Amino acid sequence: MDLILWGVLPYVCVALLIAGTLWRARFDAFGWTTHSSQLHESRLLRIGSPLFHFGMLFVVLGHVVGLLIPMGWTDAVGLSDHAYHLLAVSTGAVAGVAAAAGVGILVYRRLRVPAVRRATLRSDHLMYAFLLGAIVLGLTATVLNSTGRTDGYNYREGISVWFRSLFTFTPDYQLMAGAPLAFKLHVLFGFTLFALIPYSRLVHTFSAPLKYLFRPYVVYRRRDPRQPAERPDRRGWERVS
Repeated sequence: MDLILWGVLPYVCVALLIAGTLWRARFDAFGWTTHSSQLHESRLLRIGSPLFHFGMLFVVLGHVVGLLIPMGWTDAVGLSDHAYHLLAVSTGAVAGVAAAAGVGILVYRRLRVPAVRRATLRSDHLMYAFLLGAIVLGLTATVLNSTGRTDGYNYREGISVWFRSLFTFTPDYQLMAGAPLAFKLHVLFGFTLFALIPYSRLVHTFSAPLKYLFRPYVVYRRRDPRQPAERPDRRGWERVS
């Protein structure tokens, strides 16, 4: 079972992610959208959406640092293990709570606003379940680990090493066997969420408008009131030549 869960399933999820994304881009280009429901309700959306997106941004950055950077690298720059965990727990907890609050508001909005509820797709129910589950399980694992209820488990010596071994196609799945249950469930929910990305509205993750950061400014100039107008204002229809 450990071999299937931690040695095979991650590659299956990544294969579904890649294949689904290519299929969606080839055969469903017009469906590649967020299916925005802002026209139906905007008050809750203005609160929940920034909380979720900015919270998830820092959550992802924290996972990249925690999973991809070995302990030897942080030790080499003089960052002790205690200082690293203190920084990771403090920033990760804030980002995780923000993301959980944001997705909670978005789920409440979809359940309580009739117009938004009618615009909800079937895939949204599954997507929100795994998204909220992954965030809550990640927070649970962080709290249990920081309070010493995981017998001093260090994920940087277990889960991180296993995760990096996936890139060399030699998964050290036995390292996951000793991980606490909360960490295991968090990893399973996370990989399942990756597999669901191309088949839900989360596909818009790959269409982030990064070009907006580099496009030239749009300059607006107010017309000088002292200058005469191009044509006089008048009522009625204009003749079409």
